Amino acid sequence: MMKGKWVKRNSLLAMAAVLLVSVVAGCSGSNNSNKEQSGTNAEQGGGSAAGSQKFNLWLGWSATVNNDSLVQKYWKEEEPGVEVELEATQGDAVTALNLKLNTGGFEDAAVFGRSEIVKAAMIRSNKVLSVEQYFDMPDKYPNLAAIPKEYLEDMKDADGHIWSIPTWFDQNPDNPWPGWASQSWLVRTDVLEKAGMTVEDLATIEGVEAFLKKAAEQKDESGKPLLPLSFLMDPNDTATWNDENAVLSTFGVTTGGGIIPAEKKGDDIVLLYDDPQYKAAYQWMNQMYRSNLVDPEVVTDKKERYKEKNKAGRVAMNVGSFFNVDATLWEQLDGPTEPGWFYQVVPFPKVEGVEKLGANTVINPYPGYDVYVSSKSKNIEAILKFLDYTLQPKAEQQQVINEGPAGKFWGWVDQPLGLWKYIDAEYEKARNSGEPAQKAKVTPELYMISSYNNDWYPWWNYGQSDKAGSKKTAEFTAAVGQMGAVRSTDTHDLVKAKAGGLIEKYLPELENIRKEYRAKFIMATSDEQFESTWNAFRDALEKRAHWTEVKQEWQEQYEALKNA
Repeated sequence: MMKGKWVKRNSLLAMAAVLLVSVVAGCSGSNNSNKEQSGTNAEQGGGSAAGSQKFNLWLGWSATVNNDSLVQKYWKEEEPGVEVELEATQGDAVTALNLKLNTGGFEDAAVFGRSEIVKAAMIRSNKVLSVEQYFDMPDKYPNLAAIPKEYLEDMKDADGHIWSIPTWFDQNPDNPWPGWASQSWLVRTDVLEKAGMTVEDLATIEGVEAFLKKAAEQKDESGKPLLPLSFLMDPNDTATWNDENAVLSTFGVTTGGGIIPAEKKGDDIVLLYDDPQYKAAYQWMNQMYRSNLVDPEVVTDKKERYKEKNKAGRVAMNVGSFFNVDATLWEQLDGPTEPGWFYQVVPFPKVEGVEKLGANTVINPYPGYDVYVSSKSKNIEAILKFLDYTLQPKAEQQQVINEGPAGKFWGWVDQPLGLWKYIDAEYEKARNSGEPAQKAKVTPELYMISSYNNDWYPWWNYGQSDKAGSKKTAEFTAAVGQMGAVRSTDTHDLVKAKAGGLIEKYLPELENIRKEYRAKFIMATSDEQFESTWNAFRDALEKRAHWTEVKQEWQEQYEALKNA
């Protein structure tokens, strides 16, 4: 949804070269057995009637699933001729993964956001296949063979095995698409106007505080006092992707990028939890919470409830990803008929002493998702056939996977790779309804099993102009991308966990601690309780996650990568 293109990042070429010599060591004892399984099951998958043309795809995230969706019906009946039965995850993805692997494993294939935790669990389970041979079959799987080699080289373990099929990568790593930028501050301009203030008055954190106090005096249409500030504390989020990160960016803390987010501070590189501004950011959130300027239910609200409050006009200001607020609130409007029309992104407010915003989004062309193949699957041929279809290196391929091919449910307004619009009224109505169950009837939204290209991006070129609000999201992400919290990948973002090492072992516990204490930080009832909670947090980092040793291993991995 961003308009225009960013300046090319030539430094990524050098980083890609670095990655060519950076390999991930595999888990000992599992390589040979899986290699043998891989060959055996591949033969099975291609044996019975040229392989079953149906398989189960387990999604590593929560989703509303309707396996009779129109896009899935197209895949089954027309192209590529494969029935894909989806299964969603409930609750925390890593917990669900461990449970699944400990109770027999998944049926055919699983797709997860790229994660060292997931990768380690998959390999150690001895329930997934190594798949490197399928990238060398251009006659049978030309699109798997066309995956940029630097991505594949980066995925090899010490024995040359690759344990997943990468997806959601840039087809042109030397000219990457800059990605979505949505982590920001979002204000209701109608509330701002009633407060007698302008966007310029929000330029400092003190200005934001003044606005929140005035917003608290206003009422919504039902007569209830407005909730001055809100954000989503999604239990499924991560250290690199959560709404609080927009506040952390404001206070100068980098949260995007590597396996453990880090940033250069003078001559040193400071890891996320050691940045003193990490504490300062949560102190500010706590002060706002104690002052009744933050939604009192922020810690417990679920995603749908959060969206409902925004749709009903209960919230004056949001911080975090505007997609969590729900872009349909403005995209479906023609004018100022509902509260959603008045949402507007504003620059990160200035905090005294913070010279540079922290990065919450890091541009990285490398794969964002991985598809793992079960060693017990009898449907490998169907899996490979489907992924070879989804990974065609075409600029519009993510649109094809998300919405079907051009001419089916959508079409070009003028010319290929120009503007597009929906051409099926019923499809469009359900697709843009804003209701998960309605949307699931038409598409499972599996764009992440395809790849992308800077030559054309669907939501930058949406030509369905019957709704005036439809272009707002593109304008928002363009603006956020220029606010200073987005940067290109640096070497320290590329540090990987040492196979069998401390980072791999304790990263899940780091996440547990982060999620446990962020709520305690925000809900502390006094400065003294906050300080006590902070000390307990630091103690937990050391005792439960071995933070000092983890940092030492990270530094060693960084030095090795830098020297390479």
